[in-house]
Order: sequence, then C-alpha cells, then structure tokens
Amino acid sequence: MSAQVLNLGLILIPGYQWLDGAGPVDYLNNHSNALASLLRTLPKSTYDKAPIMKWHYISSDLTPVQATSGPLQLPSCTYADCPPLDCIFIPGPTDILSIPKGFTEFIKTRLEDPKLIALLMICTASLLIAPTGILDGREVASNKLALRDLAAAGLLDNDNYKKVKWVGNKRFTVDGKLWSSAGITAGLDLAAEFARVHFAKEIGVMAQEIAEYKPNPADPDPFAYILEGVKL
Repeated sequence: MSAQVLNLGLILIPGYQWLDGAGPVDYLNNHSNALASLLRTLPKSTYDKAPIMKWHYISSDLTPVQATSGPLQLPSCTYADCPPLDCIFIPGPTDILSIPKGFTEFIKTRLEDPKLIALLMICTASLLIAPTGILDGREVASNKLALRDLAAAGLLDNDNYKKVKWVGNKRFTVDGKLWSSAGITAGLDLAAEFARVHFAKEIGVMAQEIAEYKPNPADPDPFAYILEGVKL
C-alpha cells in the first residue's frame, strides 16, 4: 500500500516567533516516511504507515523573511503560486496589527478548499487572523499574555476580537478545521494532537521517541492562571 502523501505549508510572516514555526514543523516532520526510513530497527509495518510529507514555505513574495531569531527563512512559493495544501501552519508574529499582503485572501480561499484538513494557528497567529472575521463565533486559543494585555487595554471588546470565543484555560483547542494553541511551546502540543488524530498510533510513538518528548494534553493548563480574572 502506498504511503499517504501530505502537502504541508508554513506561512513565513515577518517577525514571527521562530519556535512557533520551527517547533511544530520539525515535530510533525518526525512522523514522516523520510524520518522513519532512517530507523533500522523500525518494523516495515510501521514504516509503511508513515506519511510522505512535502513542505512548502509561503510568503507574499520570495524575499527572505526574518523571524524573531535565527537565520533568514527562504520562501519556496508565494500566496499566488502555492500548490494545494492538506495542512497550513501559521506561527505567531510579534506585530499582530500588520497583515501581510495577500495573506487574508489566501487563508480565506484555502479554508474553502475541501482538501484542506486543518489550519493550525500557533500563539499570536490567531490574533493576527481575528480581524479578518474568519474566527468569528469559533473557540480559539492564543498567547495568554497577549490576550491579557489586549483585555487590559480594552481592545478585546472592539470589532476585531469581540466575536471570537477566546479560550483561556487550555493549551490548545480544535474547532472544525481551525486548530489553535496558546503561547509558543503549546504549538508542539498542537502538532502532536494533529498527529494523534490523523496518523497511526505507532507513528506517534516513533515521533515521541525521536524527539524524546511527551506531549501535554489540552488541559489542565499550568499557565491558565495568567488569565485569571480576565474577561475574554
């Protein structure tokens, strides 16, 4: 039986938190056929269940993008010529007010594509997307410190954010195709949950052992205290 082929995209937003992108992408890639092929002790029955992953790095144009740290990131395609995707990762930017050119149209169009399995928003990515209206009426997690600051400034009550059902006591949440995580490292748990739902159990065990990482559940969230007393 041929291995499942997945086309996965990471959107390179200028000034995104590097671990928001690198963490979930690298962890999910640990479930891939390419990684499984390197493990000599892995049974063939397990190897055959590992999906083939084709990664695409997307931006407004092909200009290198600087994250909060690390080397310049090179886009492999643009919003205009990106191939069909099964899954899209969006890392959280430091500037949630500057929506990249072509970004909103790209996300709206891809969400309408029945091929798309999930849109994964890590950290402040959900705050970037909220003003587009895509998240209205949906349960969404985000960076708790950012939510607390927006609430303190009275901004969660404006039209950009007030229609979203912000979740403050979970590391991640899933509402249909919309998958979202709280701050930075919660993106690893979001990727792990996606893998748990969509990949064979043996592949999930393989990925955890490669990373020597035990995923956290959505709750209890040890950082829920950050939003205690905050009206979301």
